[in-house]
Amino acid sequence: MKNKESAINFLNKVVEGKIDEAYEKYVNTKGMHHSMYFASGFPALKKAMKESHEKQPNKQFIIKHALEDGDMVAVHSHIIFNPKEPGMAVVHLFRFKNGRIIEFWDLGQEISTDSPNHDGMF
Repeated sequence: MKNKESAINFLNKVVEGKIDEAYEKYVNTKGMHHSMYFASGFPALKKAMKESHEKQPNKQFIIKHALEDGDMVAVHSHIIFNPKEPGMAVVHLFRFKNGRIIEFWDLGQEISTDSPNHDGMF
């Protein structure tokens, strides 16, 4: 399995609430994440992902682009937490080592309903 497929499968399992399975299959727990909202280490991120799923179990996750370059993968997606709101554009970046996620970044931007750019975020 290519790293890109592993990154996509990881994200889909997280959105489905299969977070333990996602971590067991795809993550090297000795790795690191770079989210400024949670404590260091994958255990803290895993806990936050579980809490997020409990609060918003019906979020929609739509992958728009996925790119792989060596051990790096980028996934650009649209996440909708509430169907009455436009959601967020998110980029998840992964670094793989021996087929497992060893490093993780995420960047998000809320989608504005009054943007002057009519081309949209996607």
